[in-house]
Amino acid sequence: MNLSDDENALLAHIREAREKGETTSPRAEELGVDIEGAYRVQAALGEGREVVGYKLGLIKPEGQAQMGVDSPIYGRAYEGMILESPVRLSSFLQPQLEPELAVVLGESLPPEISPGAAHAAIGGIYLAIDFLSNVWEDGTPVVADVVANNVAGGGFLLGERLLSEPPEGNLRLYHNGHLLTEGPVGDIGNVGERLVWLSETVGGLEAGQAIFLGTPAAPQEATPGTIELHGPRGSVLVASLQD
Repeated sequence: MNLSDDENALLAHIREAREKGETTSPRAEELGVDIEGAYRVQAALGEGREVVGYKLGLIKPEGQAQMGVDSPIYGRAYEGMILESPVRLSSFLQPQLEPELAVVLGESLPPEISPGAAHAAIGGIYLAIDFLSNVWEDGTPVVADVVANNVAGGGFLLGERLLSEPPEGNLRLYHNGHLLTEGPVGDIGNVGERLVWLSETVGGLEAGQAIFLGTPAAPQEATPGTIELHGPRGSVLVASLQD
C-alpha cells in the first residue's frame, strides 16, 4: 500500500502506541493527514488480516457536525476481534463499551445496490457490544485521527439470539445490575440505507460479514463485572468482564 510520508508517520505513531500499550497525542492535523489518508492508514494497520466485518461510527447528524463530516465513518473488524465471554479488558486501551445492533449478511452486496435489496441480503440481526480501544489521550482528535485508529474498534460481542426485523424499542446496557446507558433503536437509522452507504464506500460487502451499526447511546467506561445488554423483544446479551 502506497502511503505518503505524513501518512506513514501517523501509521508509525499509532503502531508504536499500540505496541507499548500506551496512549499518545493525536497527530493527524499536525501532519496534514485528511480523512482519505486516514482510511489508508487504517487499512495499513490491518494489512494481512482477514476482514470479517465493519463498524459504523458517527451515525447521528449532531456527531457528524461536531467532527466536520456529513456522513458516518467506518472501521474494520478483523479475524480475532469477535470476542467471547469472559472479555479481558487489559487487551484494550482506555476501554469503553457501546451497546449496538449488528447484522450478519446472508448474501454478498455489490458496491451499488438498493436499500430493499440490501435488506433482503440480511441473514440475521443480533444484539452486539462494541469494545472501544482508544489510543488517543486527552486532547482533541480530529476525524482523521479517529478513522486512522480504526474508529477505536477493539473487539465485539455478538448475541446468540436472532432478532426479528425491523427491531424496535431501546437498547439498555447494565453493569452489575445498574443501568449504564440506553438509547432508542430508531436512532440507528434505516438498516438498508446504512448497508447501501457502507457497501458503496468500501467497494462491496461479503456474505458472512458482521456489520456493527453504531450506538444510539453514550459510550461508557468498561470495568470488571457482569454486563447485560437488553434489547428488542426481550433479547439479552450477558458477558463477564475481567481485568
